[in-house]
Amino acid sequence: MLNKDQFSPQCCLLPVWIFFWTDRLKFQILPVLLAVSTLIGHAYGREGRKAINPAAGLTNLSLSQVIAAVLERNPMIQSARAKWAAARERIPQAGAWEDLKVGTNIVLGRFVSVPANAFTDQMVSIEQMIPLSGKNRSKERAAAAEALGAFEEARRQELDVIAKAKASYYQIANFYQLLDINDADEASLVQSVDTTRTKFEVGTQTQADLLLAENERQKIIEARRDIEQKLSDEESALNVLMNRDPFAPLGHPAVSGDNSLPAPPERLRQLVLANRPEVREAQTKVTAAKAKLELAKREWIPDPTVSLEAERYNAASQFVSQVGGGVSINVPWLNGKKYRAEEREAQGELSAAESDLVSAQTESLGLLRNQLEKIETLHHHLELSRDNLLPTARRTVASYQADYETDKATLLVLLSSQRDLRDLETMYNQDLTDYRVALAELESLVGLDLRTLRSSKSNAMGKMR
Repeated sequence: MLNKDQFSPQCCLLPVWIFFWTDRLKFQILPVLLAVSTLIGHAYGREGRKAINPAAGLTNLSLSQVIAAVLERNPMIQSARAKWAAARERIPQAGAWEDLKVGTNIVLGRFVSVPANAFTDQMVSIEQMIPLSGKNRSKERAAAAEALGAFEEARRQELDVIAKAKASYYQIANFYQLLDINDADEASLVQSVDTTRTKFEVGTQTQADLLLAENERQKIIEARRDIEQKLSDEESALNVLMNRDPFAPLGHPAVSGDNSLPAPPERLRQLVLANRPEVREAQTKVTAAKAKLELAKREWIPDPTVSLEAERYNAASQFVSQVGGGVSINVPWLNGKKYRAEEREAQGELSAAESDLVSAQTESLGLLRNQLEKIETLHHHLELSRDNLLPTARRTVASYQADYETDKATLLVLLSSQRDLRDLETMYNQDLTDYRVALAELESLVGLDLRTLRSSKSNAMGKMR
């Protein structure tokens, strides 16, 4: 008895098994066995695809939903925002006056004989330092600049996570597209297998051709499993970015939009220098360094401390016997070495911050140039495949399919053309995915959503018309 599982496409020894058994079977029942094995293979293929189809019963998943979930739930973004909020709280601390000082002095015992009102026995004092030099304002400006730097760090974290989420989203959409291509290829191969079997039954095709067609179809099934595994891994990565259960189901991505080239290079150059978080953070460091240099110069200016004292004599009938006031200042001029070193330190930090700003601007422009070259190359590949290679390959497969059915072309030529078309479609979809990912990376580099830029440009053109 023959086991049904031996005819399953999951059995990797199917071609060898059939080869050895054909020598032992009669030629009259060989077509029947091949037909049975094909029917079983079709059943296994349908059941397997139904069991592991990741898109079954899922709704569409839009890119805006993914970005909203990432911004709301991603822990790295939440951490960066918390640091920015903490940095903002340092601004009022830096700009505040020194705390008011309140003191008291009480004589607990006197061991000499003096008149009762010769000395005061109780005293209450209040002291307040008045920042006339403006040091607190300089500290406030430095703290505000540092808070802006923390904000730019948080914005960089957001841009990076959003770019990763977009890349995963586009990769998932690519895998679904590859699954559709895989289904179309399998349907085409099923047609080729049926045609080959018919020819084999009438004796115009060899057994090797039939086995070749079946093996090609088996490769398509194995390729589908690989795609589904990669799809599962990418969905898990996207769930992690959205701070969800890695095993939670995702919807089917609905990718749409303009795939044209971004804004002109000169416009992007201006946007990079104006919006890139690294550049703006370097600018905030320059601002903070200037405020610290200003503070170092103001350290030479003493801030007066105003005091008010109320005293009471022990034998006096009044609650307050006398009131006095005073003013005190620190004397920085006697410690000039300390303050000159502080000023030189602040000047050095300012020079370093200005150099870092120039470096950040130059590095950003270099990254922009490389990214634009990558985008232009991918865009050229997309146009070439879409306008020339794919239409030609589809016409070639259709022509060979018709020729094969009329015995004008061999099965090997037909399968080779179908394989070439499948490779071209896979390459085109991967290039399209890489192009969309490159645009997302460009948005992260520039620090601006390019769709907003395109829409504003379209609105401006509409107003001009």
